[in-house]
Amino acid sequence: MSLDLVFMGTPDFSVPVLDALIAAGHRVVAVYSQPPRPAGRGLTEAKSPVQRRAETLGLPVKTPKNFKSESDPAEFAALNADAAVVVAYGLLLPRAVLAAPRFGCFNVHASKLPRWRGAAPIQRAIMAGDTTTAVNIMQMDEGLDTGPVCLGRDVSITPEMTAGKLHDVLSSLGAELMVEALAKLEAGTLQANPQPVEGITYAAKIDKRETRIDFALPAHTVANHIRGLSPYPGAWFEANLGNKVERIKILRASPASGKGEPGVLLDGALMIACGDGAIRITELQRAGKQPMTADEFLRGARPEPGMRLA
Repeated sequence: MSLDLVFMGTPDFSVPVLDALIAAGHRVVAVYSQPPRPAGRGLTEAKSPVQRRAETLGLPVKTPKNFKSESDPAEFAALNADAAVVVAYGLLLPRAVLAAPRFGCFNVHASKLPRWRGAAPIQRAIMAGDTTTAVNIMQMDEGLDTGPVCLGRDVSITPEMTAGKLHDVLSSLGAELMVEALAKLEAGTLQANPQPVEGITYAAKIDKRETRIDFALPAHTVANHIRGLSPYPGAWFEANLGNKVERIKILRASPASGKGEPGVLLDGALMIACGDGAIRITELQRAGKQPMTADEFLRGARPEPGMRLA
């Protein structure tokens, strides 16, 4: 058996789920994604990863700006889908859309609900120093990630795991779980359990203003901040290299044994003092250049111990 599905998603995280639905034999009658947006230095309009993948698969794609006009929900309902699968789509769905599919709308959410409801659960979990997270399959309601949970799988967050690595793990696992959930839905055995009323936290969208590193914080907090924003958008500091102030992103760093004034370079191997302890950079990215290891960076730049970074 197979279901007639609407798929709704936008970023790279969503693509493996779409592929898994096709591989499982489901019929995707339409794909919804965010409209093309200006990107890159030339601000050329770029299609989302989901739209590009859907077009490659020969699937019809719809990119409404929102569902505020009467025609958009009506067009959605006319698809007569059995269910909608929603993965990081980027829009809150109105009641008319949620109610249109025969079995409802189901979401892949990258956290252990009700912890980290909202837009940036992967980054926020790492930045907060969480050691575990999860993928949840949730039946959607009108709230922000408030619907009952159908399936879930816990995932460990290791001390060296970046947001990029966790993103890939959760995306792949979410694809597996959604296929499992739909099989149970077809069989009439899928159960949805209300979320706990305790432990609710919200994962606000990452603001550019919080990407700058504050070395006055403890070393473990700084390290979590760095890996939670790696590789994108990237946590950064500024340094004077070659009589030029340059913005540098840190992609990987770990707490280290060191002590000094916060933001001061303690040695020639990129150990930086924090409010409590220090961090040692192992991977970074200079403006306009590719990521590089600390050793590669030091072959081209020789920051002196005692240099202040801000």
